[in-house]
Amino acid sequence: MNGKCTVLAAIAATALGSAAVLAQGQPQAPQPMRFFVASEAHDGNFGGLTGADAHCQRLATAAGAGSRTWHAYLSTQAANGQPAVNARDRIGSGPWHNAKGALIAANVADLHGDNERDRDNINVETSLSEKGQRIKARGEMPNEHDMLTGSDSHGRAFPPGEDRTCNNWTSANNMNKAMIGHHDRMSGNNVSWNSSHMTQGCSLPSLNATGGAGHIYCFAIN
Repeated sequence: MNGKCTVLAAIAATALGSAAVLAQGQPQAPQPMRFFVASEAHDGNFGGLTGADAHCQRLATAAGAGSRTWHAYLSTQAANGQPAVNARDRIGSGPWHNAKGALIAANVADLHGDNERDRDNINVETSLSEKGQRIKARGEMPNEHDMLTGSDSHGRAFPPGEDRTCNNWTSANNMNKAMIGHHDRMSGNNVSWNSSHMTQGCSLPSLNATGGAGHIYCFAIN
């Protein structure tokens, strides 16, 4: 009996080992896209947050990802009796992957470095459009690395007063300005992906002049 038990145990161990090897060899299912940089150039007037969300949703739908609900990563400032809106509060809980399946961030805290800096994976190679295409970076022509956000580095709105949101994303006027981040993390000074410097104005030519094309980040909230 002992000999038989030993043989059976050996067979069972071999089978388990083979199953483990097979499991490890199985290709992992690709992660669905839940993050992209909007491919289309745009001025600062999206028609508010509702219009910016619709912009993301339309591009996602065209790319075959319209079954999820998409929001623009944009903050608004308190004005006209309306409270401020934080970009970080309107993008879901994660995780988010790009069009190629690369992980961008596991959750909101990692995305914004709440507990540890650089826990996100936003850079020029991962900040792809909804089509899976690379967005031009600093040093390329034309430079399009400015991403409209209207946010501080933690993804929160600025206090009322100085406009940092193109009049809450309703203005293409050069009297207004907006805070941008750099998707390529390249700059002479601040390399933040979501809060680097102000634009010269909110018209598309003014956005072009500071190194952008009115691109925004889009996140699936589900």
